[in-house]
Amino acid sequence: MKKGMMLIVLCTFFGLLAGGCQPHQGSRTYTPGQAQTALSVYYGTVLKVSDVMIQGQQTGAGAVGGAVVGGIIGSTIGSGRGRRLATTGGALAGSAAGSAAEGTMATKAALEIEVEMDDGRIMVVVQEKDDAFAVGDRIRLIQSPDGTLRVRQ
Repeated sequence: MKKGMMLIVLCTFFGLLAGGCQPHQGSRTYTPGQAQTALSVYYGTVLKVSDVMIQGQQTGAGAVGGAVVGGIIGSTIGSGRGRRLATTGGALAGSAAGSAAEGTMATKAALEIEVEMDDGRIMVVVQEKDDAFAVGDRIRLIQSPDGTLRVRQ
C-alpha cells in the first residue's frame, strides 16, 4: 500500500475516534429533551468541591479501527511469511493502541460538588468541569424531569 493511502487511512481513523459520540455532562449543556421543559430549581451552599474524572463508555471502535490500521501498516513490511507475521503483529498492536486511545478520549475532567440544600439535605452532584465553584458559594441545583441534576451559580 502506498504511503499516501496509509496516511489517509490513519487520519480518517483517528479523526473518527477523536470525534467520539460522548455526550457532554456539564452545567451548561442540555439535551434536546430538556429544552423547553419545566425544570425544578433548588437552592443551597457548596460544602466541598473535588476534582474527579468521568469515564466514558468504550464502544470498541478504537480497538477495531486500530487493528485495521495496524494490519494495513504491517502488510507493507517484508514479504511472504514475514509479511503475514508483520500484518498480524500490526493488527494486535493497533488494536491495543486504538483501545487505549478511545479510553483516553472518553475520559473527561469533572467536579464532585457537595451541596447543603436550604432544606438541610446534603446532595452530591458530579458534572463536567465547565464552571468554577468554591466552598461557601450559593448555587442553584437544577433538576430535569428525567432526574438529571446540574449545579449552576
